[in-house]
Amino acid sequence: MENDKKLFIKLKITSLLDLALLIPTSYSDTTLSSSLEVGQVATVEATVEDVSTTNGKLRINFLLPSFGKRVSSIFFHTTPYHYKLFTKGSTHFLQGKISEYRGELQISQPKSIKEPNTIEPKYKTAIKEIELKKMIKRYVSKNSLIENGLLENEASAIMELHNPKNLSNIYDSNGIKKPILDILKFIESYNHIQKLNKKRTDYPAMMALNGDTKDFISNLPFELTNEQKLAIADIRHGLADESKATKRMVVGDVGSGKTMVILASAMMAYPQKSILMAPTSLLALQIYEEATKHLPDYISIALVSQKGSQGDYATADFIIGTHALLYKDDLPKAPLIMVDEQHRFGSRQRQMLESMMSDNSNKRPHFIQFSATPIPRTQAMMDSALIDISLITTTPFDREVTTEVIGKEDFPPLLRHIEEEISKGHQTLIIYPLVTNSEAVPYKSLEESSEYWDNRFNNVYVTHGKDKNKENKLVEFRDKGDILLATTVVEVGISLPKLTTIVIVGAERLGLATLHQLRGRVGRNGLASSCYLFTNSIEQNRKPSSRLGRFCHTTSGFDIAKLDLKFRNSGDILDGTIQSGERFRWLDMAEDEDIIRSAKSRANK
Repeated sequence: MENDKKLFIKLKITSLLDLALLIPTSYSDTTLSSSLEVGQVATVEATVEDVSTTNGKLRINFLLPSFGKRVSSIFFHTTPYHYKLFTKGSTHFLQGKISEYRGELQISQPKSIKEPNTIEPKYKTAIKEIELKKMIKRYVSKNSLIENGLLENEASAIMELHNPKNLSNIYDSNGIKKPILDILKFIESYNHIQKLNKKRTDYPAMMALNGDTKDFISNLPFELTNEQKLAIADIRHGLADESKATKRMVVGDVGSGKTMVILASAMMAYPQKSILMAPTSLLALQIYEEATKHLPDYISIALVSQKGSQGDYATADFIIGTHALLYKDDLPKAPLIMVDEQHRFGSRQRQMLESMMSDNSNKRPHFIQFSATPIPRTQAMMDSALIDISLITTTPFDREVTTEVIGKEDFPPLLRHIEEEISKGHQTLIIYPLVTNSEAVPYKSLEESSEYWDNRFNNVYVTHGKDKNKENKLVEFRDKGDILLATTVVEVGISLPKLTTIVIVGAERLGLATLHQLRGRVGRNGLASSCYLFTNSIEQNRKPSSRLGRFCHTTSGFDIAKLDLKFRNSGDILDGTIQSGERFRWLDMAEDEDIIRSAKSRANK
């Protein structure tokens, strides 16, 4: 048993279903053939009629008694073993590909089979095949699979895959038969969800929170979307439960109005305190401005950043800040903590904030994370086994953004478009792949290009990730600028209401999620806007079926996330908390929504 533990570790498997899912990669099938077809591999009983040698090659004529036919074989690589084995009158079981030459059946270099009518599974794993076969025989049985949650037909399918009686039960011309493939997909997702369920740890809450949101919602100058209301209802339900501290992620598309959900959550916490941590001073400031604008006057608000504080955070009801919050020894205890753009923080920083709020007992604060990186619904279904998830897939208003792939020949009309937009008081953002030149990247850098734009236009601003003054520049550009040259530093967060044009240089080098976030910078207030994807490989990337071609006609972030799965494996959505980017062998995360829903339902019974 101790040796088995070592083998389980080497195979990186932690459950019986992990072992059961190590399906053979192929089979050695020695079932005797019922027919002879040219071009097909056949397994036959054969008797040696005569043996001859020509130019060092061994030629043998066999009689096939089951078919009443003859077949000739040539052995190009011979050893004394062949001459000893194939003596006149001896009978053998042979396997090889049937061919025909001048009306004669032939099998070149056939294999001599010791045991006919057997199907031997072949495995490729990190341990010796013989060891794996022993483990499967020892642990994987119909009963053990049923005990681990599989239905009888599913358990039978797995046993058939490891011990097939006839390969025609498993394969058809397209590969593994669909009913069996669907079972494998189901078991993969069921097994994964079960693992996540086991990883989830719930703690009692510091207290139940039942604050009223009516004053806040009724005084908003707009109507919340149905999905904003549903997310708020999800949060209300969780916060009211004192027996279990909320662990929820709210995933919203670009411009979906997550800030209003943040403010509603702060209202639910009142009269208790709530804290929101944002990744940059600029984002924290924007949320602070929205909070002071929309929250009732009786809610006191404070802002904490590296640059200092606004308001008294020691007494405030709602405290908004950057990671500077983590270094405030006198930060008051708050039974609700929130993190915006959660993927921009390491898990250690998020845990620090949570532990700062926790008291010496086992109780924890309610914890809500917000993300602007949409995930596929299938991913949300999976990950909700570990953390509750609310999706906001709609936006408060329709955004009119035209997306187009362009090349060098399109540069003159692009310039005219930018000039027209500036004349209307609108702004343009141009994203470069690098700050400085690199031979590895076939595009001009930010530094190389800035002189051209400076010479042609007024009010040109430049910033990038290593620019220590970037937040001030972004604010100054928002208020005074015409053109902003930047790297993907502006991917998330900052609101630029006058921005109507974005040009992304070397767009084919970026992931679809990043492209969508960048495109989300324009048209924030409903202005008709344009997104230009500049590439040197124009013919390839303009095709409607290409990655960029599909992106141009896909506007929903959640559809983008699904599309991204088709072109690459999903990323680690929860920042390493779970293996959400796990490479499934059969399950298609982009398409198998019904299978995952069914697996989740059974895993949660």
